[in-house]
Amino acid sequence: MRRRRTPTPPPPLPQRDGVDPVRVRLPAGGPGATVREHLVQRLAANPAVIDDMFAAGEIVGADGRPVPPDTPYAPGLCVWFHREMPAEPPVPFPLHVVHQDDHLVVVDKPHFLATTPRGSHVRQTALARLRHELGLPQLTAAHRLDRLTAGLVLFTVRPEERGAYQTLFRDRRVHKVYEAVAPHDPDLRLPRTVRSRIVKERGMLTAREVDGEPNAVTHMERLAHRADGLARYRLVPGTGQTHQLRVHMSALGVPILGDPLYPEVTAPVPAGDFRRPLQLLARELAFTDPVTGAEHRFTSGRVLGAWASYEEWAAGQ
Repeated sequence: MRRRRTPTPPPPLPQRDGVDPVRVRLPAGGPGATVREHLVQRLAANPAVIDDMFAAGEIVGADGRPVPPDTPYAPGLCVWFHREMPAEPPVPFPLHVVHQDDHLVVVDKPHFLATTPRGSHVRQTALARLRHELGLPQLTAAHRLDRLTAGLVLFTVRPEERGAYQTLFRDRRVHKVYEAVAPHDPDLRLPRTVRSRIVKERGMLTAREVDGEPNAVTHMERLAHRADGLARYRLVPGTGQTHQLRVHMSALGVPILGDPLYPEVTAPVPAGDFRRPLQLLARELAFTDPVTGAEHRFTSGRVLGAWASYEEWAAGQ
């Protein structure tokens, strides 16, 4: 019999700029004799910063009251606090709401905007922006789209319904269509369905194809090509491996324009450099709504810059 998971208690602190507070649960056998000692050893932060947070009453318990730093360590105890926000250059592109109802928000995300807070991208994320702009603090993402990829992302309004929509993506019951701009190879026979095994090891920037049972499937078509040597491709993933479309395009000898990882890892660009975005777009999402039963089909209104004007895209305008 599966043991029922204890629900996470609601955070006792309000959001800041659409970002939830951090929750730390003290595990059995964790380091430290007090809450302060544990946080100092567990968190990658200067002890002085943690001491300042305790002094300011910014580390609280489930009742919202400040936790004294000398509180004895107790397995299962939870504390909440707001992380120190990293300096983030604003992503200067609009986030378009394509659809909104009592259950869903579907947006057309720009390049360079992360879907959810992670690492150095916290406030400059689609989730944080939407929570703040729409006044929906409980909004959550049903799936993720890479920061460098533009296009459609689905968010759920009600936390209790999130699992139903996440299951759609897990069970491949969402029809997804992407578009890409890449070199035109007249010898590349399309349409075709590419099947391979892709692995991405922890700590590595890139994924790679290896021998073995295929776990990545992509159907590819060439929509158009032109005299400047570029083509526009339609990509329909049958699976959802990390960087799958980028890996498959690169392996066929037509890497997506603006890709900093495939076929070769390029030098990192400075924060705030929004030139030459990856020419990959999540164009369509279609599915049967698991809550209402409605048939949904959403389409991105974006145009890939290198296809609209390669010269402007290449110049970073």
